Amino acid sequence: MVSFMLRIFALLLLASCIACGSEATSSNDGGAPGSGGSGGSGGTVGTGGSVGAGGSGGMADSFTVKWGPFEVPAGFEQTRCVMKRLGNAEPISVHEIHNVLGATSHHFIVYKVDDTVERPEPYPCNPFTDTFNDPPLIITQRSDDRLTLPEGVAYTIEPDQMVRLELHYINPSVAPQIAEATSTFVSMPSEDVESEADIMFLGDTNISIPPMDEATLGPTFLQLPSRFDGVNYFAITGHEHQWGTNVYVEVAESAGVTGTPVYDLPVFHWDEPETVTYDPPFNVPDGGGFKVTCEWSNLSSDYVFFGTGVDDEMCFIWAYYFPSRGPLICANGLLGCN
Repeated sequence: MVSFMLRIFALLLLASCIACGSEATSSNDGGAPGSGGSGGSGGTVGTGGSVGAGGSGGMADSFTVKWGPFEVPAGFEQTRCVMKRLGNAEPISVHEIHNVLGATSHHFIVYKVDDTVERPEPYPCNPFTDTFNDPPLIITQRSDDRLTLPEGVAYTIEPDQMVRLELHYINPSVAPQIAEATSTFVSMPSEDVESEADIMFLGDTNISIPPMDEATLGPTFLQLPSRFDGVNYFAITGHEHQWGTNVYVEVAESAGVTGTPVYDLPVFHWDEPETVTYDPPFNVPDGGGFKVTCEWSNLSSDYVFFGTGVDDEMCFIWAYYFPSRGPLICANGLLGCN
């Protein structure tokens, strides 16, 4: 956990020194290594329950927490957080998280945290701050995003759990707009849980895009530590900003070996990129890793580099997997995958 915290800290330091965002839903893509892909889709807020209350009638219990509503001035971009209790009196095993975002949302991150005091009013915060201590449960980039974990897989949530909701919003219009978001946790019977889920956040920060030009970065090979040998990946998504035109991902034994595509969309939409889900899950060859390629078309009159603002760029993927071997963050050119 210490190494994970140090990696996030270094990433944030770099981001603050140079000049993030985009949006995610469950989708379906072709086959993965040794498997055919299948996926889910979005739905409506609140399944089988209400805010802070479990469902009844044999349905799964659900608990919903809300960010906002909060008025965003015209032309304004910021990240704000709230800290709230989930409302579960007993431990729960979360099998699904369903996020719904308002019109100004850029991305939305849900953390399980150890804080004890609620902060229900949106307050300014730094992106990914809580990953110093607690990795995200879900990172959402789409207006309606449902992450359903595989059968027998869950996130364990303690009684009276506190969650931190982090919303990066942008209002490009000439009038104020309302930012808001909800996150609904849907449980499964604890006796049915076989594995814990976890998340990886990987990419390349060596971004330099000339003005009024196209650029490609990669393929960047990100070798995974041996502790991740044999784990199962059930969802993956790409992340760029406004000049992004494609994220392409393969899994491979090494940098010099042709890989197998696991994220290869017919059309990549930077503001609503699909989360590709796999059932059965795919695997990375032992000792291997992910090969990530990002493409951009810079229509501005300035060079564009890596950064956390909407006018900067990113080249990242995040992948959900089980059984948990802990979270992982790495960025070629900044942080190694270890």
